[in-house]
Formats: sequence, structure tokens, C-alpha cells
Amino acid sequence: MSVAIRVIPCLDVDAGRVVKGVNFENLKDAGDPVELAKRYGAAGADELIFLDITASSSDRETTYEMVKRAADELFIPLTVGGGVRSVSDVDQLLRAGADKVGINTAGLDNPELISQAAAQFGDQCVVLSVDVRRATGCPSGFEATTHGGRNSSGRDALEWIIEAAQRGAGEVLLNSMDADGTKNGYDLALISAVRAVVDIPIIASGGAGKLTDFHPAVVAGADAVLAASVFHFNELSIQDVKSELRSNGNEVR
Repeated sequence: MSVAIRVIPCLDVDAGRVVKGVNFENLKDAGDPVELAKRYGAAGADELIFLDITASSSDRETTYEMVKRAADELFIPLTVGGGVRSVSDVDQLLRAGADKVGINTAGLDNPELISQAAAQFGDQCVVLSVDVRRATGCPSGFEATTHGGRNSSGRDALEWIIEAAQRGAGEVLLNSMDADGTKNGYDLALISAVRAVVDIPIIASGGAGKLTDFHPAVVAGADAVLAASVFHFNELSIQDVKSELRSNGNEVR
């Protein structure tokens, strides 16, 4: 049975505002997260992802109040990540209204966190969020980074994704740091490489710029396609993306 491809807007949140940059730098304001969440819910998004992109680097907790306000407005699944350091953080986000929680930097620092979160809340609640860049020093040619792509982890990205899946991560949010914000298309080689080693769902992230970018990501192995700036600044609509995917023979919701 084929599974419908999900189209997911991503809200990168910094200090309570949605922002967008290129390769995680030169951020510009894209609006209020709760207002955007409402807009995307009404526009046919299948899910929504909130990433507090400076929570780990500035040692600040994700804003639970903002999650509560957004969850109250949404009737689609909400994933929240950024600054998640403990099982208690996961618990608080789920209580605030998140359906799934993304674990990134803290998982690399303490892989046991993924095992504990999956054991306590179920693997369907645990999303491995991984910011990947090309690196010649890693066996696969891809490295997992930390702190919003600012720091090297020294871990091979594919090895880390395999380990996290074995520990109970139910899904991987695969963000290409090299493609992020460039609008030159998804990193298809990265998606294919991850698809070859794990069978959990892959959310492709980083690089969407035009309608023809989405179908190739699905062909490469993505189960969901994520975009940010093209949606925030009304360059593409969610329904346009779904129509494009449908026209290429993909099932969408």
C-alpha cells in the first residue's frame, strides 16, 4: 500500500518570531508563528514543524506558551524541536500540545535520550532532527552537525541516523545544511543515501525553491517534503505543491 506524501511547512522560530535565512544565516523576519500556523492549517498543510533554531546555541528553552497557542489553533499534527535536552522537555512539549518532538543536538551529546524518550512516549512521538553537511572526513561523506549547524559533531551522519532509528526514533527530519535556503532543490544524494540505510519515514528539508523540486525528493526516497521560505513569502502554495506531486503520480492527502 502506498502512503500519501505529506507536505509540511516549517517555521524556524527565533525569539518568538518566524525567521528564514540562507544556510541558517542572515535571518529575516517572516511573521508571527501562531498566525502562520493558522494560515497553514487552513491552506491544507498535512503537518507543521516548529524549530526553535537558537534554543540549543543560546541555551534557552523552547517557548511552551507559543506551542500551546499554536496547538489550540491547529487540527493537524505539530512537531516541535529546538533546545530539547531531556525526557522532561519532551514531556512538557507533548503536554503543551505537540504531537511529536524533534531531538537534534542533545541526541548527539546523549544518544540514550532517544532511547528513553521512545520508551516513555512511543517512537511515533520521537523525530530525529539532523542537520547534515558534506564532509570529506566522514565515511559516508556526510556529517551530522549540532547547535543549528554551527558546530561539527564528528559523527558520520548515516551512522548516527542508523543508531537513532535503532534506539527508537520513529522518523527523521533530514535537513541539508548545504542546500538550506538556496532554493536550488533538495540534496537528492543525501536523501537516497539515508533511504538506503533506514526504513523509517524521511522528511526531506532544505533547498526547495520551485514546484519541480518536490517530486525528485520523493523519487530519492522522501516520505514527506518540507519547505519554509517559499511558503512564508507566498512564492508557492501548499496546494500547488500537492498538484505538482499528483501530476507526477504521487498520492497526496
